[in-house]
Amino acid sequence: MKIVLNNVGRRFNKEWIFRNLSTEFSTGNSYAILGPNGSGKSTLLSVLTGSLTLSEGTLLFSDDREIAVEDIYTHISLAAPYLELVETFTLKEIINFHFKFKNFAAGVDAKSLISILGLEKSANKEIKYFSSGMKQRTKLALACCSNSPILFLDEPTSNLDVQGITWYRELIENFTKDRLTIIGSNQIQEYDFCTKQIQIADFK
Repeated sequence: MKIVLNNVGRRFNKEWIFRNLSTEFSTGNSYAILGPNGSGKSTLLSVLTGSLTLSEGTLLFSDDREIAVEDIYTHISLAAPYLELVETFTLKEIINFHFKFKNFAAGVDAKSLISILGLEKSANKEIKYFSSGMKQRTKLALACCSNSPILFLDEPTSNLDVQGITWYRELIENFTKDRLTIIGSNQIQEYDFCTKQIQIADFK
């Protein structure tokens, strides 16, 4: 998979969030999009996932052939603090629902995913009764354990404690090989393994 940006920019009203950004993302590499809160990291991720249009420039997705922006959702998984889980679903139900639209990563099924989460005792508990850390783990596991060639993570350790951050690093180690991984972050423990970095402030 490859994503190519050519002089892209996005603005809200008259303010440019980023501009004149040209870069390429390719499978087998991991990328960190860096900057303080409010700098435009999530906006760029939203453009890359196809949920926001560009104000200028061109964006190309390809996998031996060009992929239309409106079809890129079939190739990606995303975990972010602003994505909501269905609160009235149990953990088992949210897993079954998610994997009606995605395939499991190799070697993973619903039972082993619950084991990866370490939430066997909460398998039949409704999501609304989960702590913020349990919800974040669930979002990360659903994204990382999906068989999608592109993985987007926005502020992945939000609401995770020290133990949760260690768990996140193990998840990355086990489920990002041979994928294109793009992380929006301002916390070094979230991205220090990334092979390339983009400072969003360089494109104001």
